[in-house]
Amino acid sequence: MEMVEEHQIFAGKQQRWRHTSSVLQCEMTFSIFIPPARSEAPPVLYWLSGLTCNDENFTTKAGAQRVAAELGVVLVMPDTSPRGDAVADDDGYDLGKGAGFYLNATREPWAAHYRMYDYLRDELPALIRSHFTVGERASIFGHSMGGHGALIMALKNPGRFCSVSAFAPIVNPAAVPWGEKAFSAYLGEDRTAWQAWDSCALMQAAGPEAVLPTLIDQGESDNFLTGQLMPERLAAVANAKNWPLELRMQPGYDHSYYFIATFVEDHLRFHARHLFA
Repeated sequence: MEMVEEHQIFAGKQQRWRHTSSVLQCEMTFSIFIPPARSEAPPVLYWLSGLTCNDENFTTKAGAQRVAAELGVVLVMPDTSPRGDAVADDDGYDLGKGAGFYLNATREPWAAHYRMYDYLRDELPALIRSHFTVGERASIFGHSMGGHGALIMALKNPGRFCSVSAFAPIVNPAAVPWGEKAFSAYLGEDRTAWQAWDSCALMQAAGPEAVLPTLIDQGESDNFLTGQLMPERLAAVANAKNWPLELRMQPGYDHSYYFIATFVEDHLRFHARHLFA
């Protein structure tokens, strides 16, 4: 593993690392914020970014380090897809590099590299534990495609995370254009296979062991709200199952990092309450 860069910020360290991924069969980069040292090993909060992003978008735009330093929480920001000349790609912004959808592809030419779910579930956490001083407790959050990723990671791995949150997540990808395009390419045309990667379907099928505190912020002026996101669908499932989900509709906010920067402190403190409980 090779450090690409390091900066001191709020008495902590913002670092960027490169490593060879055996799961994705390519070189991968992730960013990590390490808060000032305390007596106990800090918990980890994973952030998953959206379409066209990489590990640097949240790092440089969200302004999360100040509060993470105060709270004593490690932030880990992986890339959104495999990378490299050998990795399959598409001309569209919503498929291929930068658009891994945090699943395991089963169709060629994607299956060889597009295994972001396994990377996030197994390889990256093991790498973080082996190279950094971190505690056992973890939570996860994300934006848009990354909100989808955070929700499915939490729903598919009961007990792994203390809490989950999302900004403008794609909650029902099996039934919206972004997800239909990606799932058709990565998984094939059998829509029953898509349900394993759809938050609404996963929450509907979840047992009591999967229940965890859930927070969603959604901008009411988001251009993608009615066509791609529709968080009310997940809220309806949560309501029917008495799931502890809080959906906050934020008037005037769009899909951008200005929206994320406005409410990221709320999300960090939400997760800290459960990480340190």
